[in-house]
Amino acid sequence: MDAERARELLQRERERIERGLRGARHVDDAGEEADEYDPANLASDLYQDEFDASRAEDLRDQLAALERAEARLEAGTYGLSIESGEQIPDARLEARPTAELTAEEERRLRR
Repeated sequence: MDAERARELLQRERERIERGLRGARHVDDAGEEADEYDPANLASDLYQDEFDASRAEDLRDQLAALERAEARLEAGTYGLSIESGEQIPDARLEARPTAELTAEEERRLRR
């Protein structure tokens, strides 16, 4: 893959992740009229807080993968499997710019 195209894909991915991280904070919009001791309200808030925390953790993992991909790009190894050194197809990198393995290697790893 062309380095300029890779930079463009990675920048777009960074923007998506950072936008997600900014939006991953729960804001209680029930207002002062809401009964803060209402079990249904508390359960809803708890669920939303846990959902947001899980989403933020996933996004932080994605950000770490992005930073590894950026480092590989700078090192000249972007687009090569970190396991075998084989070329990762451009179509895979277009769909998943932070891919570290070929599709077959990833399937094997998940088994």
